[in-house]
Amino acid sequence: MVTASSVVAASTTHEWAVLGAFIIGLIVVVGGLVWAVWLGIRVMLREPDRPSEAEQPHLPVTGAVHEIRELREPDEVTCDEGARLMPYEIHAAGTRRSHDQHRHRWSPGGSGSFGSGGPGAT
Repeated sequence: MVTASSVVAASTTHEWAVLGAFIIGLIVVVGGLVWAVWLGIRVMLREPDRPSEAEQPHLPVTGAVHEIRELREPDEVTCDEGARLMPYEIHAAGTRRSHDQHRHRWSPGGSGSFGSGGPGAT
């Protein structure tokens, strides 16, 4: 009998230890979450205020800016008589507006793309 009662006492002690470890772990996790929320609130309070309605961006008087479609061609850099180019002679963009703004289409009888199913130009 003494052995059976000591086994029961030992098992209840182990169960209490597991339950205690679980509760301590739960307290640590909840404490970490509370600390993270507290830290986030402190950081948020140090940030500048949101812009007012007057400080928000507005549309220009001319209306919304729309996309412009144009054909571009390479802006070739030519070197005359072997002289080097100066920085002010080079344009900011490597292309310029093309004189011919007509969009080039595929030639008649051509497939136009890969996998279109047509025989293509034969």
